[in-house]
Amino acid sequence: MGALAGSPNGSAPRCEHLDGLAPVMPRSDYCPDCRARGGRWKALLVCLNCGWVACSDDSPSQHAKAHYQETDHPLAAGLGGGSGWRWCYVHRRPV
Repeated sequence: MGALAGSPNGSAPRCEHLDGLAPVMPRSDYCPDCRARGGRWKALLVCLNCGWVACSDDSPSQHAKAHYQETDHPLAAGLGGGSGWRWCYVHRRPV
């Protein structure tokens, strides 16, 4: 018997926002909004729908969350490190 294909969600509950997701390239390696305002970030997230890079929700300005609120792009992933960590703003959980 062959191996079963793994879920794109890994061990997390299923998230339909991952269905049909095309690979994107990060547009930068910094948060453009923070850089323009002289702000700082704790971590960076990349939008998995368009490649926009923004500061994480634990950063003072939370530009990744603002990007979701402006665009309805539901998925973001940690930038760099190859962690595979992804967040769905709609479900408010890792996917």
